Amino acid sequence: MRRLAALMAAGTLLLSACGGDRSAERAADQPAGAGKRLSIATGNTTGVYYVLGGGLADQIGRHVPGYQATAEATGASVENIQRVVRGDSDIAFTLADSAADAVAGKGAFTGPQPIRALARLYDNSTQVVAAADAGVKSVADLKGKRVSTGSPNSGTEVIALRLLEAAGLDPDEDVTRQSLGLPESVQGIKDGTLDALVWSGGLPTPGITDLFTSLKDEVAFVPLDASLPKMQAEHGPVYAQGVIGKDVYGTPADVPTIVVPNLLVVNEKMDPGLAESLTRLLFDRRADLEKVHPSARGITREKAPETDPVPLHDGAKKYYGR
Repeated sequence: MRRLAALMAAGTLLLSACGGDRSAERAADQPAGAGKRLSIATGNTTGVYYVLGGGLADQIGRHVPGYQATAEATGASVENIQRVVRGDSDIAFTLADSAADAVAGKGAFTGPQPIRALARLYDNSTQVVAAADAGVKSVADLKGKRVSTGSPNSGTEVIALRLLEAAGLDPDEDVTRQSLGLPESVQGIKDGTLDALVWSGGLPTPGITDLFTSLKDEVAFVPLDASLPKMQAEHGPVYAQGVIGKDVYGTPADVPTIVVPNLLVVNEKMDPGLAESLTRLLFDRRADLEKVHPSARGITREKAPETDPVPLHDGAKKYYGR
């Protein structure tokens, strides 16, 4: 019996060894990084970052061998950069003004942050929506009003506070400010607990579409053309003139606004090969991303490398031939 047990044990070891060899062979056949998961920091669940981030995650899983990705709902730009720096997220959507603050180590950031860009994406449109009966025809008219300035540590919050200051308003004294995400802001307008909201996002933003579909002419955009010169004088050309076409949300006329580019950023320590693959994916699968959200049409090979003052990642540089 002892000899039989010894023979059985030896056989088990032999089978295990053979199985181990086959496992090693399969592992050797898999690409580097097989089974690794990437986290994509996006934004509010009714915003474009979240929708497009979900599409990007799907394309990574399909076309970047050995990787799967998940789109994470966040407070957006500032928080996203902080997550990438800490290593909580691998990829992040961010507004260019927040990213510029990060590399300069100013604003919400203490010291320069180790981020690098993969690409300039589409432009975000600043969308200030007010209840029609609130009497808000300009940013200055927000004085004394109940205003949502976006999620804490979001790019929307950065722009909202700068808009108020450019209009000569103190964000903490002259308005009743609420730091709400887009879903809560939209509901606040519907419920009458808010007079206005500020949002920075691609066109169309699902939450804003919902607002205009539900309330129709009970809400209206606040034009921002008068605010642009002061914004540029204070913060530079990262802010540019834009327009929200009347066909986007079914408004009576086009509305002048302020646009800011979006960037896709990663930690400077990301593997260059992975960074190159992710950059290539944006263009190889752009048609698929456009099906997820039309804002992806704004991702162009010509403008994508224009990420200054945020440096391109070495992997992105290789893709662009720089």
